[in-house]
Amino acid sequence: MRKLFIAFLLFPLFLIAQNKKTATASENNGRRIQIVLKPYQNTKIFIGTNYGNNKIFADSCILNEKSEGIFQSKDKLTPGIYFVVSPKMNILFDFLVDEKQQFKIIADTLDLKNINIVGSKDNELFQGYSKSINNLFIQLNGIEQNYKAAKTAADSATFKEAYFVKDKEIKEKRRSFVAANPNSMMSFLLNTMEVPEAPSIPIVNGKADSLFPFRYVKNHYWDNIVFNDNRLLRTPFFEKKLDDYFKNYVSREPDSIIEEVQYMLTVSKTGKEIYPFLLFKFTNKYISPEFMGQDKVFLHIYQNFFAKGDTVLLNDASKKSLRERAYSLMANQLGLPAPILVLNDLQDKKFALHNIKAPYTFIAFWDPTCGHCKVEIPRLDSIYNASWKQLNVKIVSVNINTKEMTAWKTYIKEHKLDDWYHGYQSDEDLSREIREGKPTTIRQLYDVFKTPTFYLLDKDKKIIAKNLALEQFNDFLQSTIKKAK
Repeated sequence: MRKLFIAFLLFPLFLIAQNKKTATASENNGRRIQIVLKPYQNTKIFIGTNYGNNKIFADSCILNEKSEGIFQSKDKLTPGIYFVVSPKMNILFDFLVDEKQQFKIIADTLDLKNINIVGSKDNELFQGYSKSINNLFIQLNGIEQNYKAAKTAADSATFKEAYFVKDKEIKEKRRSFVAANPNSMMSFLLNTMEVPEAPSIPIVNGKADSLFPFRYVKNHYWDNIVFNDNRLLRTPFFEKKLDDYFKNYVSREPDSIIEEVQYMLTVSKTGKEIYPFLLFKFTNKYISPEFMGQDKVFLHIYQNFFAKGDTVLLNDASKKSLRERAYSLMANQLGLPAPILVLNDLQDKKFALHNIKAPYTFIAFWDPTCGHCKVEIPRLDSIYNASWKQLNVKIVSVNINTKEMTAWKTYIKEHKLDDWYHGYQSDEDLSREIREGKPTTIRQLYDVFKTPTFYLLDKDKKIIAKNLALEQFNDFLQSTIKKAK
């Protein structure tokens, strides 16, 4: 038995509404799933399901002294894979829920291999297919074990060939089942699970087209899948398949991701559950992305969905948080000119970022009282002296804590940061910008909400790198220079 892991879906942006048990379901509406689950008596049991990669409760009932109970409500469950959960929170067995939610489950925990479900054609197909396919997988596993234990090359070749034959048999059985039962829930599940098999590399005009297998799998990855189908969430494999797709078949370039995200969100928009799931999954993934520049995906989502009214699931605080995050990223995207930056130097003389002539400019926003800054700024100076100084890279050091001017100047002097441009925005300049109605500050223009924050600019003061570790900045710079040569 599997132990149930109930994941509380703590998406910071929305709350999932669960169905509440109401009046008894009629024969034509709602759900009425009877269950006999021996030997449990006079106790509560549950049914659960998937919400993407997570598991959630869907309903509960009390078993009487005859081990009988009913899961019922005037509301239907979203069709998909469900499971029965014991009073001790163990998952006992799976079953299917389709549109006709009037059936009976008869089971005994001492013999879970022989569950009887009456009145559900989809569950009959599910059980029949599962038994036959499980036998084939047992045979396949036996062949695999023999292959691993083979002591001669001849035996290895024999077992390898047997493995391919049995694997082909399994795939053919899947295809035959889908062809014979195209509208069944089981066929929907098999189509959702299916990942295209990469074909052999073809020869085109006398040359091998090595990218053809990749293109083929990507182009057919979502065959038979419609993204507005809420049933996708009630499977344990859809979200994993989605994650694998973006990991293995979508370029890390923001524009490539945006194309995929835009399509999926547009097509799924009529799905009551799947659309908000995908919307917030992509939002959470790209609001603080793993790879540099992918925050552009979040901006696209905000501007094309949230800003156009898709905020019914958001409270006011979440709307404000999303809006402020979007505004903090708009001015500092890769490829854009760095925002205007006019600062006071150590002698309180003005200087402008865009007047500094250099093939590359590195900006470091930091706080002299920040412990992490005290580690990173000396490391930056070491990289500068070891390499960047000879490359004529200019460093602009910006103090974002003007309450610690003495500490800032002392730190610069003690660490001999003499070759850098040092600056800060005076309180007078900040107040003037506010009086003039400028909507953004330096912190927002450069997304400085943690310290230190680093940017690398080219000769035209366009942003070419951000949010990297110092070693990654160095590798990026060296690679960029090498490519330029």
